[in-house]
Amino acid sequence: MKLIVGLGNPEAKYNFTRHNFGFLALDFYAKVHGLTWETHPKFGAIYLKHGDYLFIKPQTYYNDSGTAVRAFADFYKIPLSDILVICDDFNLPFGVTRYREKGSAGGNNGLKSIIATLGSQDFPRLRLGTGNDELRTKIGDMDFVLSKFTEGERQKLPEILRSIALPID
Repeated sequence: MKLIVGLGNPEAKYNFTRHNFGFLALDFYAKVHGLTWETHPKFGAIYLKHGDYLFIKPQTYYNDSGTAVRAFADFYKIPLSDILVICDDFNLPFGVTRYREKGSAGGNNGLKSIIATLGSQDFPRLRLGTGNDELRTKIGDMDFVLSKFTEGERQKLPEILRSIALPID
């Protein structure tokens, strides 16, 4: 079993915000493949199964995502190398993606939470660039990550999401 984790915040007011890029990626994948989320949370996350893959969207808010990740990993006995975390990264230009097998949190509070609860940073992660230096400078980091994508960025989202929503065998 492999665990795919999308990071985000659970309330509707956070839909299409930069911090919810991980949720958006998993929602896009589910829609493309005709999959349905279980609406009753398990271990603090909504989830779906597809073959040998388990997809989760923690409902514990972004900065406490590790709680749900640890619960699923422990229950299903999933090794760290089989956990992929998808998160936003405002240090990457919008639309740029970066995959790493392991590494630090790089300032991302969701990754910090997961690293703390797993006791390791040795798990893969896919960072989705949300960078917009002009806007970030105007409103500051906290407001930036919770801001909605601009109209121009929203138009590019389907192309970005298609590029990462590869079929899983």
